[in-house]
Amino acid sequence: MGDEEEPAGRVRRMGRLTEPADEGLLTYGGYLMLPELLSVQRLLSEPPVHDELLFITVHQAYELWFKQLVFELEAIRDRMIGGDAERARHYLTRVHAIERVLIEHIDVLQTMSPQDFLEFRSLLSPASGFQSAQFREVEFVSGLKDRRYLKDLAATPEELQRLARRLEEPTVWDGFVALLEGNGLDMPEDDEVARLDSLVRMAREPKHAALFAVSEGLLDHDEAFAEWRIHHVLMVERQIGAKTGSGGSSGVEYLRSTLGKRFFPDLWGLRSEL
Repeated sequence: MGDEEEPAGRVRRMGRLTEPADEGLLTYGGYLMLPELLSVQRLLSEPPVHDELLFITVHQAYELWFKQLVFELEAIRDRMIGGDAERARHYLTRVHAIERVLIEHIDVLQTMSPQDFLEFRSLLSPASGFQSAQFREVEFVSGLKDRRYLKDLAATPEELQRLARRLEEPTVWDGFVALLEGNGLDMPEDDEVARLDSLVRMAREPKHAALFAVSEGLLDHDEAFAEWRIHHVLMVERQIGAKTGSGGSSGVEYLRSTLGKRFFPDLWGLRSEL
């Protein structure tokens, strides 16, 4: 029986013959919408420049990962507000894993030489990575809110609406504050000394070990994002030197000005008190 040919057009699933995929069965490509996904890497260069496909693919992958990061960060915030420290900590490990992938994407981009990039860079103007609304969402949800981006960002009305909503929503830090206060640790917004005292208690008292684990997960997120910024600056400097950005920014000079950004400065300050 093992040598019998299957009837034409039929496939074997779990030892049983089924009708072909065009009979309505879900397929891998259909579930992931691969025809649509693989049709949107559209080059502007003519004739096509070899490395433009790489540039588009990496940046589209970034946007997919940014979407997942925003989704996870919202869940982390909501879990902490609801008092679920363990699930928040678990999701933070996923956020950190995603951010390691984002850093590794830079290694892929760096296989492109400056000469290769210059073959199509002029076609990108005035587009710029500075215009990524989802990147700003990651910042806003994490706690770095800046209303100026709503005015300066070249974005669609729907993107601007999302960002405006993020400005009014609780942040991941707000969720962590709620988690601590739900466990008897006061975190008054206007009293840095009292907040620091509560964080020291969280770190030193064994009964707060689960809260400290969440705080370490938050710091992993903050550190990984800061590390991505550093790698990104070096990559851009290696590609374009001191040239202005394609969107008109000061390029590397502007990117360097962002390296000091931190989502959770209170958690960094805690280190000096332990």
